[in-house]
Amino acid sequence: MTPTPIYLDHAATTPLRPEAREAMAPYLADKFGNPSSLHRWGRTARAALESARERIGGALGVSPAEIYFVRGGTEANNLAILGRARAAELTGRRPLVACSAIEHKSVLGAANEVQARGGEFARIPVGPDGRVDPASLDDVLTPEPAVVSVMWVNNEIGTVQDVPALAARCRATGVPFHTDAVQALGKVPVRLDEVPADLASFTGHKLYGPKGLGILFVRKGVTVHPLVHGGGQERGLRAGTEDVASAVGLAEAIILAATEQEAEAARLRALTQRLAAGLAARISGLVFFGSRTSRAPHILNVGIPGVDLEALLVSMDLEGLAVSSGSACSSGAVEPSHVLRAILGEAAAVPASLRFSVGRATRDEDIDRAVEATARIVERLRAFAEIAV
Repeated sequence: MTPTPIYLDHAATTPLRPEAREAMAPYLADKFGNPSSLHRWGRTARAALESARERIGGALGVSPAEIYFVRGGTEANNLAILGRARAAELTGRRPLVACSAIEHKSVLGAANEVQARGGEFARIPVGPDGRVDPASLDDVLTPEPAVVSVMWVNNEIGTVQDVPALAARCRATGVPFHTDAVQALGKVPVRLDEVPADLASFTGHKLYGPKGLGILFVRKGVTVHPLVHGGGQERGLRAGTEDVASAVGLAEAIILAATEQEAEAARLRALTQRLAAGLAARISGLVFFGSRTSRAPHILNVGIPGVDLEALLVSMDLEGLAVSSGSACSSGAVEPSHVLRAILGEAAAVPASLRFSVGRATRDEDIDRAVEATARIVERLRAFAEIAV
């Protein structure tokens, strides 16, 4: 009998919550107008779009005029990095961007593109727990970079950075600070009126909102050059007809995430603690990646020595457990992720890693079944490995 599937990959994506779906429905049907049109259908769409922008700004503690709709977290990160680099070029400077070594690939890819175009890319080191020491920013703040980017919550290991301190250090030297807050919103307190970040990226599908829509927060006075040209949508920063339905759904999801954050974070943390304790009791040699104290409540990344990663992932899927790996597949070979390399060192042996990420639908019984199944799979794979030797 096929086991009932258990979804433990909420850091990858989340289901659309019913409240967001219900809010979106009218704008997928009768209220379908283009918000740039002047007739009644367009005016209705524009009103809904600006209402969504206002609600999101209120939830984040910023002006609605500082909220820009884009096509997801990847585009928001690219716009922040490449847009700031281009803005620096237009003032006659050779752009320098500085990012932590464990950023999402969309940030690192944008930084590499800056370098490929003749700019500079400085990597900010992290400690074994994945944390950036605010003092280490001093090495990259001279000469003045176009932007410094450090993600709020790491998507692989769950480490939470001291974004207020990092942003304040940059603010003191007049350097714009960007944070990829995609995994942070709804998991840790996020109020941009209390944190001196100049740019911040968000996306809908990580917090039970729609896929394909994200936000770039740009603080008033910070110049970002557009990457997509054409119409004057989003006050000239992002051309293209806005997705009104998704904006309405995203606003609903953000309001609910902010309202529920404290209680839901406590519940998620209890689940990951239960998972960590169960796995540690059943699997010998288990390694926990990331900070054990400054961590998001929903992510647990563990290393399991003595097993083949691909066999482990296939076996987990056959057991009905949806999890991810801390490694990335490339050209048919499994290589340790850049995040694990950054915290362990390039020369270190990296064990097979699993990322569990819990969510709104996760319950204690799901955790207990995941522990039992994971332990049983690891025991079997280790036995096979011994026979093969």
